[in-house]
Amino acid sequence: MKIGVFAGSFDPITRGHEDIVMKAMPLFDEIFIAIGVNIDKKYQFPLEDRIKWIENTFAEFPKVKVVSYEGLTVDLCKRLNAGFIIRGLRNTTDFEYESIVAEANKKLNPEVETVFFLSDPTLRCISSTVVRDLVKNGVDLKGFVPEKSGFYEK
Repeated sequence: MKIGVFAGSFDPITRGHEDIVMKAMPLFDEIFIAIGVNIDKKYQFPLEDRIKWIENTFAEFPKVKVVSYEGLTVDLCKRLNAGFIIRGLRNTTDFEYESIVAEANKKLNPEVETVFFLSDPTLRCISSTVVRDLVKNGVDLKGFVPEKSGFYEK
């Protein structure tokens, strides 16, 4: 069974995240969208909301599951019997950072492979940071967060 883990803060989930999961879906039997929880980090949206938005977004895809976790992603992969970490790349800056993290993860757990997916060019400008800034400024988020997420009802 091919199991992938797509880890992040998803604060909030964006159309870019949705795009990466949809691209990864044909390659995996199960995908765990893993919300990392870091007690030293301040999040704009509560964990419960982030879980709900992801579950709503992928409600029609039973192979997609949502979990939250603390600690290292490679340790979560071991607990879930996942052999793959799924990552999205928007630009060369993402590639530089993500390739270093992938190498470190490989040293920590050689059985876990990182798989990169390129973002749709129309979504490359979207990040959770951008969405949070738009929220603070009262901008309409249609096109930035998944329509099925329920984020608009917040």
